[in-house]
Amino acid sequence: MLTKKECVAMLLAGGQGTRLGALTENVAKPAVPFGGKYRIIDFTLSNTINSGIDTIGVLTQYQPFELNQYIGNGQPWDLDRLDGGAFVLPPYQKAKSGEWYKGTANAIYQNIDFIDRYKAEYVLILSGDHIYKMNYAKMLSAHKAKKASCTIAVLDVPLENASRFGIMNTKPNGTIYEFEEKPKNPKSTKASMGIYIFTWEKLKKFLIEDEKNKESSNDFGKNIIPNMLNAGELMMSFDFRGYWKDVGTISSLWEANMDILDSQSGINLADRDWKIYARNAAEPPHFIGDFAQIKNSIISEGCNINGTVVNSVIFTGVDVERGAFIKDSIVMPNSKILRGAELNHSIVGWGATVGEGARVGEALSQAVNGEWDIATVGPEVEVKPGEKVKAGAMFTGGK
Repeated sequence: MLTKKECVAMLLAGGQGTRLGALTENVAKPAVPFGGKYRIIDFTLSNTINSGIDTIGVLTQYQPFELNQYIGNGQPWDLDRLDGGAFVLPPYQKAKSGEWYKGTANAIYQNIDFIDRYKAEYVLILSGDHIYKMNYAKMLSAHKAKKASCTIAVLDVPLENASRFGIMNTKPNGTIYEFEEKPKNPKSTKASMGIYIFTWEKLKKFLIEDEKNKESSNDFGKNIIPNMLNAGELMMSFDFRGYWKDVGTISSLWEANMDILDSQSGINLADRDWKIYARNAAEPPHFIGDFAQIKNSIISEGCNINGTVVNSVIFTGVDVERGAFIKDSIVMPNSKILRGAELNHSIVGWGATVGEGARVGEALSQAVNGEWDIATVGPEVEVKPGEKVKAGAMFTGGK
């Protein structure tokens, strides 16, 4: 018999991530490598177990194979449990007709039985494509203290950026009275982080009603939250003041990797009190050759570095040959940067090869309209000797 769980987490990890181009052609966005040895999803999974929540449903859809394989039985995150743990929940497991998840709310609706199995009082809804550290237990305590139907984590953003987010308009005590999706003239700077805690009895009722509405988009932001507000349910905001990054674009993915090299950015992967766990294959120690020069960079296990690496993130198993130069760049697992190649403000996908004397990207001084022109080489792609990949280009080698 299953133990009753006070709170069950549901992690929405089925996004396609089209703005990441070649990096998400064959893998879901949460499975994209990050920070030298992690995947994007590791942050949400680690936050969950660090917060004392040990039962989590991972809802997959787009290109699920690698993500499913990566999560496995949940062991790296201490989620391999007889009572609770990590469960991969693709749509075909629940839907009678085998239909895809039609929206974020429909994804939870299709898994009502999973949540009911644990007799959960509260449900934590999460996204698998953000980089941040957060103690969800504090948010749950605030939700219970206010006896709210829903609590939404919010981040204070600059007013000039507020129109890019879902904005929560609140009273001084944090009560939400209005939700505006990407407003042209925002009244508030409290941006929704896509992190929700619901009292399950309340959410279940609104999910069932929403599913009956054939005109609904079956989405939390477009349907469930406005419907609950209109019904007069008590909805509260929860202020978050730490580092948070939506890595939905090449520019933001690059920025977040660069942030881990900046001690002032607010994201610290070396924090022993809030570890980020990951599934990593055993690799030999990295090797730094006689001709190597390394400055302010992350070099992961299994690398052979014989060139110059400056302010960059180098993942496991990467070879950097003598005379190669890498600056302000991200090189994903098992790639090869050959003799005389040069990378600037670029991302090289896993298993790629940058040939001798090739040039990828250009040295950039600043972002344009908030976006960096990052050159990207797709996974398993070869940049031929002497070839040039321009700033902002998505190079797939004709694939």
